[in-house]
Amino acid sequence: MSNSFKGAESQETPQHNTPGRRVIIVEDDKSVLKAIVKFLTTEGYEVTGVSSSGECYMHIVTESYAVAVLDIGLPDQSGLVLAEYIRKNTNMRIIIMSGRIIVDDQLLGYKAGADIYLTKPFSFRILSASIETLLSRIVELPSISPQVVGENEFSPSKSWRLLSITSCLQSPDGSRFKLTNKELVFMTMLASNHGAVVLHSELLQKLGYFNDESGQHSLQALVNRLRHKILTHNTEFPIQAAHGIGYGFFAAIIIE
Repeated sequence: MSNSFKGAESQETPQHNTPGRRVIIVEDDKSVLKAIVKFLTTEGYEVTGVSSSGECYMHIVTESYAVAVLDIGLPDQSGLVLAEYIRKNTNMRIIIMSGRIIVDDQLLGYKAGADIYLTKPFSFRILSASIETLLSRIVELPSISPQVVGENEFSPSKSWRLLSITSCLQSPDGSRFKLTNKELVFMTMLASNHGAVVLHSELLQKLGYFNDESGQHSLQALVNRLRHKILTHNTEFPIQAAHGIGYGFFAAIIIE
């Protein structure tokens, strides 16, 4: 028998719908779970609450959610393992809530895929604000548009090429730029999500950087090195930054 709870606004939500403001909460303390579901529902979110990893898996394979809020100490599996699965297999943003306040524990949370790590006890208003912050990032910014607009623009002669075997990026004019291992990982992330903004948190995790100020500086330095390589060949730089959110590759590109 399922132990899941749903807020009033989410009871009639069909399966396989768009994430919108849908949130899933995974917390084994039933009283805390009910309180969170009730509060977030009054805040305008469509909320589903479950008390185990197993129940969470059952929901996320049949329904779409925008944000997952995960407790670490779950009865059937560590919330860190669940976070890793969600990060690798979905587009959901992740908030980890835990009573573990040691820095090393928080770092494990971020390495598992957390966008935000909240230490207990915390105000439900802080949780709501954290969810809203993540929801504001799950959009393609209208101010940044792909430069590719028609089928002819995707012809090989007009496309960039990411040459994985030789770790090179090739511009449409044939210029080649040798990439370091991390630059190759970065470019693969952007090319695989062509025309969309890839979040800082996802890039930092994939690159093996911590999701902190030091990691952000390392990511910025990587982008600056790429920009220097490309602009020195008088080639337009196709990587655009969405300030405070992430980066996107906005030109035709072929991955080989």
